[in-house]
Amino acid sequence: MRMCKTISFNSWNEYFKAPFGALKVNQGADIKVIVNQEVYSIYLIITKEDENLNSEEVRRIQLNKTDDNVYECKIDPLLTPAVYYYYFEIEVARDGYNQKIFYGKVKQNGETCEYNFENLNKYQLTVYEESKSPDWFKEGILYHIFVDRFNNGNRTGKPSNPKKNSFIYANWEDDPMYIKDENGDIIRWDFYGGNLKGIINKLGYLKKLGVSIIYLSPVFESSSNHKYNTGDYKKIDPMFGDEEIFKELIEKANAKGISIILDGVFSHTGADSIYFNKFNNYDSKGAYNNEDSPYRNWYTFDDSDVGYKCWWGIKDLPNVDELEPSYIDYIIKDEESVLNKWTKMGVKGWRLDVVDELPDKFVTEFKKGLKNSEIDSVLIGEVWEDASNKISYGERRKYLLGKQLDSAMGYPFRKGVLSFLKGEIASYELNDIYMEIKENYPPDAFKSNLNLLGTHDVRRIKTELNNDKDMVKLAVLAQMTFEGVPYIYYGDEAGLEGEKDPDNRRTYPWKNEDNDMLDFYRNSIQTRHRVKSLLKGETNFIYTMDDDVFAYERYIDSEDESCLIVINRSDDYKCIDFDLDYDLLDEIGVKYTPGDYGVTLEKENGKFEVDIEPKSFMIFKMKNIQNEESK
Repeated sequence: MRMCKTISFNSWNEYFKAPFGALKVNQGADIKVIVNQEVYSIYLIITKEDENLNSEEVRRIQLNKTDDNVYECKIDPLLTPAVYYYYFEIEVARDGYNQKIFYGKVKQNGETCEYNFENLNKYQLTVYEESKSPDWFKEGILYHIFVDRFNNGNRTGKPSNPKKNSFIYANWEDDPMYIKDENGDIIRWDFYGGNLKGIINKLGYLKKLGVSIIYLSPVFESSSNHKYNTGDYKKIDPMFGDEEIFKELIEKANAKGISIILDGVFSHTGADSIYFNKFNNYDSKGAYNNEDSPYRNWYTFDDSDVGYKCWWGIKDLPNVDELEPSYIDYIIKDEESVLNKWTKMGVKGWRLDVVDELPDKFVTEFKKGLKNSEIDSVLIGEVWEDASNKISYGERRKYLLGKQLDSAMGYPFRKGVLSFLKGEIASYELNDIYMEIKENYPPDAFKSNLNLLGTHDVRRIKTELNNDKDMVKLAVLAQMTFEGVPYIYYGDEAGLEGEKDPDNRRTYPWKNEDNDMLDFYRNSIQTRHRVKSLLKGETNFIYTMDDDVFAYERYIDSEDESCLIVINRSDDYKCIDFDLDYDLLDEIGVKYTPGDYGVTLEKENGKFEVDIEPKSFMIFKMKNIQNEESK
């Protein structure tokens, strides 16, 4: 890679590429480069991958000189939704003869630099069919409940319908543990007794917190406490309740403006299930013991030690063939399919577990069936990486191209903010991480992205940040002011700690909550809803020139209101200059009420000077004096 630039280009700057980011299938783009030395020609090369991920050229567009050092071209609409890539091919005089050189993207930011063709890092260009997720989701606060660990609603406090060969904890406050054999297999499942009645009893608490969406870990019958080894997709687990109680939950949640989302585990079932019935615990012709079972074609039997294909080698989780017609009918297409049964009952969305294990066709059919059943619904996928360009099993996935996911689990958000708060990356690197996601995602997908700090698969946020409450508050503040949907893992708001599974699945600490943290969550959520630009606005990331200070602006083009968020992770006071197109900054904090402001800043020498305390944040409402006077 050569450091002397022949051309200048930045895909994050609309002077060079307009519009910014992903394109609709009917949308073109304008490309402009600045030439820093004499060139003979410049071409924009657009490529797309075939089914084997081999790159093939689909467009070769010559840039024309329009000024002394400016070359431009237009990208006509690319009519096939896909992830495309582009780079520049330039012919120059070098070392006494004509030579082709190649310019691609710098590793993180939108700038360009020269590469050898073999090492070329191309720019991504996502082309998508427009698909809008509902406002109730994009403007909501999601709360993830692991049902067995949230609350027991029985008057006796005892678990309902305890399972055979299991143990019940003596106290709700006991730490979770597994009982395993010498091979590491769980031989006795543990339960606390949380149930759907318990959630109904706490709907008032969730409403007061500011929650508008409840995402439930699997609720269908299963032998385990986590329910990811489904026993019967059409039956509520008896320890959680029954259909009547589930209907009551939906009705009472809806009455409080809270929607319910279910977890769908469709890449595998449980070995102990009505479908596989390995242990003959069900009165059904299970696939394991019956070659003429109606479910036999769902599974792949072989001569391995286990005797069948299973998910990641776990014999309790036999894999299914998701494209087997009878399976698709059962899950999606039949009038009383799994999807239709629960969606018609009032479920507003689904989260697809391990979506990268599901074929594209299955995900597409699920989305189609979901929208047919409930048009105002949402489909979420468990994706741990950038969902726009995910590759699984040698195939580029189509999650965000319009016919599949509305939203993805925002693990990149979590990874970025934690890396910043731990001092592993600088603020400008965090800007670059988030800008790259914003560039790659369709705008609606970015606004629907689930910005999470904790889940049942990772360490609790408090534990991850070494029990430093100030740092946890900074993470939460970023989550609640960021573009996308905030995702709260039950108990994080109450100060719950936890290492990885099973420790991250402790019970909610009723009557032992960290009330200071609870208040901070409530106030942060209230601020998000009261300040329109935080709820609906676009994002402008700001390079503060200080590694410890992360800042961004939330704004709405059609309105005057805008917000500046500043986060200082360090142990030192910081003074940061901001060059912004506003006249006043009014600090509003997280207990904002209209007209109740803290510090008011005016421009000095064309800039704002913000003093921020150690391990703290500031939120400013930005005003334009001229606009205010004209009203």
